[in-house]
Amino acid sequence: EGKRMGHAGAIISGDFGTAQGKIKALENAGALIADTPWDIPKLISDLH
Repeated sequence: EGKRMGHAGAIISGDFGTAQGKIKALENAGALIADTPWDIPKLISDLH
């Protein structure tokens, strides 16, 4: 109850296992997240 199957059998429960939940976890860990592929060059150039 309250769970659904995601891609490749991944279990999604609440925000855990969703794309948004994974993005939030990566951001909290300090990862840079590009909203679109066109944002990637700017993220990379900001590293220098």
